[in-house]
Amino acid sequence: MSDVAATPSLFDAARACLDAARVEDKVALTQHFAAEFAAGRLAAPETCSEPEAIRMPGRPPKPMLVHPRELPRRGLGSVVGRAAFIHAIAHIELNAIDLAWDAVYRFRGLPGDFYADWVGVALDESRHFVLLRERLQALGHDYGDFDAHNGLWEMTEKTAHDGLARMALVPRVLEARGLDVTPGMILKLRELGDDATADILVIILREEVAHVAAGSRWFRWYCERAGVEPRQRFRELLKEYAGGYLHGPFNVEARLLAGFDEDELASLQAAAG
Repeated sequence: MSDVAATPSLFDAARACLDAARVEDKVALTQHFAAEFAAGRLAAPETCSEPEAIRMPGRPPKPMLVHPRELPRRGLGSVVGRAAFIHAIAHIELNAIDLAWDAVYRFRGLPGDFYADWVGVALDESRHFVLLRERLQALGHDYGDFDAHNGLWEMTEKTAHDGLARMALVPRVLEARGLDVTPGMILKLRELGDDATADILVIILREEVAHVAAGSRWFRWYCERAGVEPRQRFRELLKEYAGGYLHGPFNVEARLLAGFDEDELASLQAAAG
C-alpha cells in the first residue's frame, strides 16, 4: 500500500481502489484516499488522459457470482438466513464502493463538488461494508461464504459512456432500491430480536438517502449542461435501460428527500408496471 499511497492524482487513487482485490485493501485504500482528498492532498488534474475502458474491478475469489435466480431464498428466522441476508447487503455495499470510485475515475473535467460527493460516498460505503462484515462474523460467517450476483456492476458497464445515464440509473434506480426495502427489513429484524443488524441498517438507510440525492443532483446538472429536460430524459432512460430492475412499492418519503419529484415517482411506478 505504501507505493500507491503516494499517488498524486485522484484518478490514479480511484483506479487503485477499483483494482484492489482483497476487501481489506479496498476498504483501507478507500479510507486512506478519502482522508487525503479531504485534507487537500489529492486532486483531479486539470489535464489528463482518457480513462481506460471499463472492466471488472478487483474481487476476491469468493463469493462466486451467479445469476440472481440461482440465489436460494432464505427466511430471516434462522441464523443462517440472517447471515445470508447480511452477506447480500454487504456485497451491495462492496459494489457501491467501486461504483463511487468508478464515477470519480471515469467522468473527467467535472466540477470539484462532483468528485467530493463521490469520494464521500465511497468512504460511507466502506464503513457500511465494515459494519456488515463485523456483524456477519459475529454470526459465525464471513464475506464470501454465500454466492452473490453482479447486477450493480453490469449497469455500471452499460452506462460507462454517459455520465448523465450513470447518474440517472445507478444511484437513482439500483441503489435507490435500498430506500424502498430497508425500512421493512428493519422492522422485521426488530420483531426477531436482531437489534444489532437493524441498527446497522438504520445507519445505512439514513446515509443512502444522501447518496441517492447526490445522484439526483448530478443527473440534473448533466441535463442542464446538455440542454435536455430531466423528467423526459429520466423516462426515456428508464425505458431504455431499466427493464427488470424496477420493483415497487416505492418509499415515496425517502425518495422525495433524495431528490425525486412527483413526476419522476409516477414514471417509476409506470415503468415498474
